[in-house]
Amino acid sequence: MNFSSARIITADIKRLVQFYEHITGTPMTWYTDDFAELRTPLAALAIGSTRTLAFFGGDEVAKVATNRAVIIEFRVEDVDKSYEALAAFLQDVVVQKPTTMPWGNRSLLFRDPDGNLINFFTPVTSDAKKRTETAA
Repeated sequence: MNFSSARIITADIKRLVQFYEHITGTPMTWYTDDFAELRTPLAALAIGSTRTLAFFGGDEVAKVATNRAVIIEFRVEDVDKSYEALAAFLQDVVVQKPTTMPWGNRSLLFRDPDGNLINFFTPVTSDAKKRTETAA
């Protein structure tokens, strides 16, 4: 089995897609007005409008802007440079400026417009680098 994607359901898909395009520097692919995707070599981040919930059983299947448990993570080349480049854009949503974590990643934590936590990280210790090399 391979992990394929994570999907965010949102009430404002255009705003959320624009946000992710800005922070990643990568355009998302729009498949319909209600569904867009950012594909990477390992997995994808999909964004769907609330209208897509009808295909999964109705509006009660998911509640937008209520995530308080999942962190969406992107491995970046240099988290400090990413922070410098995005600091003005992220100024009101940064949860934690770049910090080296006990498990060896340097991490920047912030929120998207729906309040979802996002972690940009760079492995900095040899153990952390080995872990990410085997995952690629």
